[in-house]
Amino acid sequence: MKPMNDRQMEMFPLLDSSRASGWFAAGLSRLGVDEEAGWPDAFGDALRQWNVDTKLKPVRAISLFSGAGGLDIGFHDAGFAILECNEIEPSFAATLHKNASRGERLWGTNIVCQDIRDYTPSVQDIDFIIGGPPCQTFSAASARAAGVNGTDDERGNLFLQYARIIDQIKPVGFLFENVYRIVGAQSGRPWKQIQAAFRELGYKLYWRILDAADYGVPQFRERLIIVGLRHGEYRFPFPSHGPDSPDNHPYYSARRAISGIDTSGCKIGIGGRHGHLLNDIPPGLNYSFYTERMGHPTPIFGWRSKFSDYLYKADPDTPVRTIKAQGGQYTGPFSWENRPFTIDELKRLQTFPDDYIVAGNRQTVIHQLGNSVPPQLARVLALSILDQVFDRRLPFHIHAMPDSYQLQFRARKSELTAVYAEKAAVAIAKLPKRKNPLHKTDEGTECFSVTQDFCLDLAHSGVSEFCCTYGVNKNEWTLLLSEPSSSGDGEACFSLQITPPQQLGSLSDFGVVPAHLSSSSSSPRSLLAIWKYYEHLVKKYAAKDDLVQLFGYYQYKMAFSVSMTLVDPSLTVSSFWRVVQQISSGHAVGSISPITTLAELFEVTEAELAAILVQMKELGYEIRNHRTNRQIPADHILIPYAFPSLNERSLQRLTRL
Repeated sequence: MKPMNDRQMEMFPLLDSSRASGWFAAGLSRLGVDEEAGWPDAFGDALRQWNVDTKLKPVRAISLFSGAGGLDIGFHDAGFAILECNEIEPSFAATLHKNASRGERLWGTNIVCQDIRDYTPSVQDIDFIIGGPPCQTFSAASARAAGVNGTDDERGNLFLQYARIIDQIKPVGFLFENVYRIVGAQSGRPWKQIQAAFRELGYKLYWRILDAADYGVPQFRERLIIVGLRHGEYRFPFPSHGPDSPDNHPYYSARRAISGIDTSGCKIGIGGRHGHLLNDIPPGLNYSFYTERMGHPTPIFGWRSKFSDYLYKADPDTPVRTIKAQGGQYTGPFSWENRPFTIDELKRLQTFPDDYIVAGNRQTVIHQLGNSVPPQLARVLALSILDQVFDRRLPFHIHAMPDSYQLQFRARKSELTAVYAEKAAVAIAKLPKRKNPLHKTDEGTECFSVTQDFCLDLAHSGVSEFCCTYGVNKNEWTLLLSEPSSSGDGEACFSLQITPPQQLGSLSDFGVVPAHLSSSSSSPRSLLAIWKYYEHLVKKYAAKDDLVQLFGYYQYKMAFSVSMTLVDPSLTVSSFWRVVQQISSGHAVGSISPITTLAELFEVTEAELAAILVQMKELGYEIRNHRTNRQIPADHILIPYAFPSLNERSLQRLTRL
């Protein structure tokens, strides 16, 4: 096997001026642009100047769902006159207004801040329309929440407003941008509806899923692009960068993109309880560095238990992963210098011009940048449309892909995964050796309470609710929960047996050994308490961040087995405890089911089940329905986990059934 660095350089070669020239290199030469840091700005400026010098009449266009103006910048630079933009968000519209004032990049564009459903263009004789309706309902975050809302969400039907305006104006053509997941969402139903809506208006559709990195953006960002035409033909442009480009032109790396930006005042680190973890993560990796799958000696997280941008540190020698519009404290990309990127750096990584004004505070600016189409991708698409659709003379020729040409960026993803796995192995080998705490024998008794946001209170800030006597060794853990008023040696009311997957076994490095949990309290809150105290021990002795990291994300089959026994006869006749017993043992967990089916499975009425689920959520169980997650059908329920998974950080604890 080749050394890791050699394999990475084959995928992301350094700039070599001796390579055969492709259309992009020829274009830079024709425009007199050097491929230095920030070259997309110079590329756009040179295109605008060329249009001024040649006195070509611009193509008249309007922009819908304009956002911060990513598409608008690219199309405007290429030679389109963006006469009007429509955007509903005031903060986004504020950005457009600032850049449409005299002397700015979008000068002369009329900005309309209005709901698209109430919007009618005020300009006439429009040749082309650009825009991308909101994509949250088809996003990865939506899918992770139990399937996408898609067209079941009102926002997923905004393409119909796009079609309405096309029907009113009847332009020569249009460009529609959205997330690539829309193609396969909801068994392809929305994708068929979108195509039908445009074709019924008389437009022939040309579409591809493109990666922005292939077109000179220092960011891997896959998007669906549709070009619709009333007449003529269209073929997408060959990539300007990467292995699919005609000359294998190197990707525009993150390091080169942000070169020259002053970061002297930047504070290193990101703070918070996981912030320190960023320091050891090799560039290009994320939280998964701290998983057993990667071989980390203290696997805090479960495999695929977080979003891929959680603690994601950018690799300076490649484009970064997709910049997200919204996220939390640990949402990357973070700089390889172990800090957040500055706004100026993020603009470069999204190819927004340095002098383009983005209004708002840091989070509002990131929201706008993350929602945008990278202007450099928009420039290339706009130039290809001018060439093929409007027969405009360009300063250089752009090669078009045959319809049969297959882009390979998806295949390269798996190769990159192997490269980063090797990086992780090298970094892990350098970590200091740590004694396995599972080989330590420990025992004791602690009294505690559980707070309203499902945290253990071990500091005795109030009257303790429970006491737990525990024993920990390398073969088995035992927990006995009791109420402080009891003698502590009462008979168990219920017990939980937790058996780890066979491949871990009792000697797994920082894995988890079998555990026997029992409670002499029959209080429903004892169920929450015993799981939370077990979680406390898991954090302390097994280096897991919480129970979800231990048992795994619910969309993947749980390798652990859990069985619950009701010892107290009074519990066996309780509907609540019988349902909890089934759920604790994994029945009906992790899948969306009709409440009628669940009631039949649990042998209770639907009304009883509804009341029990509400009670379980009050005890920290994550219960989802149509009110908490709109993509879940009405009268259906999702119980992601067999244990109380809510904590002080869970947004789901703030929702109501």
